[in-house]
Amino acid sequence: MTTDVDVRTRGTKVVAFRRRAEGALRKAGGWIATVTDRPRSFARPVTEVVTPTAWTLAAMIPFLAWGATSLGWIELRVGTIFLTALLLVSIAFVFGKHQLVARFDLSRDRVVVGERANGRIVLTNESAHRSLPMSVELPVGAASAGFDLPSLPAQAEHEDLFAIPTSRRAVLTVGPVRTVRADPLGLLRREQQLTDEHLLYVHPKTVRIQGTAAGFVRDLEGQVIRKITDSDVAFHALRAYVPGDDRRYVHWKSTARTGMLMVRQFEETRRSHLAVGLSTRLDDYASSDEFELAVSVAGSLGVQAILDGQEMTAATSSNRLRIAGATSLLDNLSGVDFELGAQRLPDLARRIAREAQGASVVIFVCGSVVDPAEFRRARRQLPPDVRTVVVRTQNSVASSLSSMGDIDISTIGELEDLPPTMRRLQAG
Repeated sequence: MTTDVDVRTRGTKVVAFRRRAEGALRKAGGWIATVTDRPRSFARPVTEVVTPTAWTLAAMIPFLAWGATSLGWIELRVGTIFLTALLLVSIAFVFGKHQLVARFDLSRDRVVVGERANGRIVLTNESAHRSLPMSVELPVGAASAGFDLPSLPAQAEHEDLFAIPTSRRAVLTVGPVRTVRADPLGLLRREQQLTDEHLLYVHPKTVRIQGTAAGFVRDLEGQVIRKITDSDVAFHALRAYVPGDDRRYVHWKSTARTGMLMVRQFEETRRSHLAVGLSTRLDDYASSDEFELAVSVAGSLGVQAILDGQEMTAATSSNRLRIAGATSLLDNLSGVDFELGAQRLPDLARRIAREAQGASVVIFVCGSVVDPAEFRRARRQLPPDVRTVVVRTQNSVASSLSSMGDIDISTIGELEDLPPTMRRLQAG
């Protein structure tokens, strides 16, 4: 008898196997592209013009010629002449250059997932004669948008408007704008680049959070708060000496005047330093949606800390993110992706302890399939006075809050669950 638990377990294993296979194929594809880069660069002037169909027809010509000579078939001879003439005529369609100048503008080079990036292309015929109609292409990431350019009189302009929809977080290469000249049968295709590339950052969705830095450390350069302490730099008042007080803080002038020992009290100064560790390990997530939610959580925490003027450190399983401001953090997160065989959570914690030694709060963001034992191992890599929080992302579940020793563990199913969860953590 097969139970629902057995079915779910097998389904989870199948999904995990498929995602690991996708990661391995992606890694292998990158390796092949690197190895073959130089040969492809050498052959590019020819391979960019000649299409696979033209290569096939060109390969058929010697076989047809051999068959016509050996067998004496007139049909094969006609086929040889026809294919040769066809290829020669197609060259005329791609031969020569034009004098078109393009201007390419994006209204914004940073958008949030779901928004559209609008832009325009202005093409000018700078020659002294009318240009021929042709196609214009605008690459957007791995895709490409096409425009039909009509015949333009000398010095005339043509403008095309476009919109780029964004459905997922990415760093897209937009452009260069290029003209395409091809024969009617599509045997040869010649492209001419008119502009440079532009980068379009598709930022993850974020939400505003209040009170992200729930932990504090005492700091000589921090901000004064209304908490009394026996040792700091912000003087507050005098009080009577009690056994155990540090005699370095005895105020001798007041002691002489009152006839009893008086010690100084201070207001504590505090500085918050938030460190966010985002797991990019493929096996830590049950789905791509979980990972996207995790990236949005990390972005929301980091942006709020930066806007609040707090010191902030962010790292993934393999890299520390360079942060010059909220925009640069989101730019970095736009390009974050799964990593096959990336470091586990304890390794990430060890790096954070080394690179963010002043952190008062460390928040790990990971998926739903991380073994809870890794939380304990990660916690052991951090100083004992650092508050440790784990935010687990799991789609379509109600938010919850629990603890494991001195580790606060939050599970959220929607990005909107993050602000109330952080408020509960701060109150705790």
